Amino acid sequence: MRAAILWTIHDFPTYGTVSGYSTQGYKACPVCEDDTSSFRIRGKTCFMGHRRYLCPNHQWRNDMEYDGTIERRSPPRILTGDEILDKLKGVWKCRAGKNDKIIKDDKQQMKDACYENNTNWRRKSIFWELEYWPKLKLRHNLDVMHIEKNICDSVVGTIVSIDGKSKDTEKARLDLQDLNIRKQLHMKKKGNKWFKPVACYTLSVKERQEFRMFIKSVKFPDGYAANISRNVNMKDGKLFGLKSHDCHILLQRLLPIGLRPYLKKKVMDVIVELSLFFKKLCARTLYVKDLKELEKGVVLTLCKLESIFPPAFFDVMIHLMVHLPLEAKLAGLVQMRWMYSIERELGHLKKYVKNKARPEGSIAEGYIITEALNFCSMYLHGMETCFNRSERNPDYLGIRKQSTLSIFNMPTRPFGRQSSITLTQDQRTQVQWYILNNCPELEPYLTEHRLFLQSQGILDINQVQKNEFSTWFENKIKKMNETISGKAQEDLYAIAMQLSFLACTYAGCMVNGVRYHTKSRDERLLTQNYGVHVEAEYDGNICDFYGIINEIWEVHYLYLNKVILLKCSWYNTNGSDRMYSEYNFTSTNINSEWFEDEPFVLANQVSLVFYLDDIKKSKDNKDWKVVQKVNHHHIWDIPSKPMDGEVDDEDPTINSSEAYQEESSNDIGVNFDSTTNDTNLIWDDIEDIECDNHQLFNELQINHNDQVQSDINSDDTDEEALLDDSEDITLSDKID
Repeated sequence: MRAAILWTIHDFPTYGTVSGYSTQGYKACPVCEDDTSSFRIRGKTCFMGHRRYLCPNHQWRNDMEYDGTIERRSPPRILTGDEILDKLKGVWKCRAGKNDKIIKDDKQQMKDACYENNTNWRRKSIFWELEYWPKLKLRHNLDVMHIEKNICDSVVGTIVSIDGKSKDTEKARLDLQDLNIRKQLHMKKKGNKWFKPVACYTLSVKERQEFRMFIKSVKFPDGYAANISRNVNMKDGKLFGLKSHDCHILLQRLLPIGLRPYLKKKVMDVIVELSLFFKKLCARTLYVKDLKELEKGVVLTLCKLESIFPPAFFDVMIHLMVHLPLEAKLAGLVQMRWMYSIERELGHLKKYVKNKARPEGSIAEGYIITEALNFCSMYLHGMETCFNRSERNPDYLGIRKQSTLSIFNMPTRPFGRQSSITLTQDQRTQVQWYILNNCPELEPYLTEHRLFLQSQGILDINQVQKNEFSTWFENKIKKMNETISGKAQEDLYAIAMQLSFLACTYAGCMVNGVRYHTKSRDERLLTQNYGVHVEAEYDGNICDFYGIINEIWEVHYLYLNKVILLKCSWYNTNGSDRMYSEYNFTSTNINSEWFEDEPFVLANQVSLVFYLDDIKKSKDNKDWKVVQKVNHHHIWDIPSKPMDGEVDDEDPTINSSEAYQEESSNDIGVNFDSTTNDTNLIWDDIEDIECDNHQLFNELQINHNDQVQSDINSDDTDEEALLDDSEDITLSDKID
């Protein structure tokens, strides 16, 4: 068997360990390398200068409010594999291992040889011994999971002013003063006290409290995300313990909705662009033309961030965003290249560690035991094993009754407490018509009946067919049953004889592995599975109908046939006063209902949605909700026709008949606007914040040039320590 290494997947610190390129210092970007745009500010390195990616005649290049300079540089050039190999020829080859004597001996040899290294390459990775490695366009992946988490932490920490995570500190304001930019945000001295103006990208104490209440009220569908409300401490006013997936959901779903009422349009636009950038990048279908737009759009987003947030905001993680669309073009879907699955597996391995003094042995022993048990379970019958264990949300238990009619074969399983109800004659007639009208196998009979009514000269055919088709179809099947027999005829006879007056109700049901609940059941839970969405025709157009599940009915036919129906309340979305869209989000008024005489829908006709409080409208009216669509990972959708004539630029043979999962990149609209109208960066109606006078006075006495030189010297010391790294990465390092 032969194998080839396509690329490596790891977090950013491990990127430097595996590749041999130092991810620290002024040249921390492994893509830009020596041409990385960075400079020193108080206490850290700032990675700004993204205007260099703009077109040469762009007006933003001449604006000195970004970093105090006029940008004339061109975008950095990505080096080829052969050019990198030429650089690695001069890198000192250290011996592998962590023996102190070997490390000390290597340092002495470098000192005796007067070794100097002007690049960030610290050693030559063993991967370069592979013949094809220099020819690869992508060798090491930038991990989108950790980049997204770090960006989310910076954005949320700065906007909500979380201690220790906010980038808008006194040092950050002094950086603005050093660069002589954005004088509105400079520190102000009144008497012997110093004050910090309140920036437009931060929330007041009251707004922070309302934002945390919004996060506290969020309920996600079952299995979609963790309960993020547990990470809100209302007493201390903090967001804590956010995991990588929490930040993924927070950045893409919650931030644009929760911050809309509080931030200025200039700040809100760039937050939404940042959210939609990651949402489009993480889509389950990517098109080359969309990625080309993201490559250009992310530059505009970064430039707008530079014009708003202080330089301390821009660490290397913010800069790495600019390279993500190119990697997606080269390597494909993000889901195949991020760390979620790897971190999940590492979590399983760490659970094997019982003796922390010997982690490698504990993991090896636990892994072997698990593999042995899995192998033995293949020969165990009559008991539950990892190979025959049912799904978490099975849509059927036991043997499914087979029928020639698809409406009797729906992959649906009701659950919860069963109750019996007796249908009225109107309810029975309404349910029977809906089932007959939505059974694909009965379409020829509906067409035949429609032609019959047309021949009779009836004008209002739709209403007459709704009233008379059930009786006409019953008589027709009775006549056919006298001469024709068989399974197909038996099923037609069952559906024609109408349903029983006695029906069952449940609190929930499974449809294709997706869980649906009634609203009354979800009010007692921490999840939300009662929201539904249906696409249907209205006035000749395809419209979106949103609603909630009030009841789940199981109606019965002859020969033990059953049909599951959802009885819903539909929100009125007809008119701008009942529904509006902003920043690619749809908000609807839940106080007004629609089609109250048509509440029923088949269980397999709906898709799951969940609702978030629209706090922008809630100030005046509590009845507005933001609709969030959910596409489950295990459900595949195959389009029946091309989507807007989309054809992949790189492979014209790919057409829309291929399966795709979740949202497509061309379903997410991102408008990267390059206009900047509002130049006010502070809140005029909020008083300045008093700062620690003694601490700020000491900061002002520090000579900035001396501090930069001191930081450079400390960086050189840190980079020498990187030479101690070994080629081998042990599991104990990973666990620590």
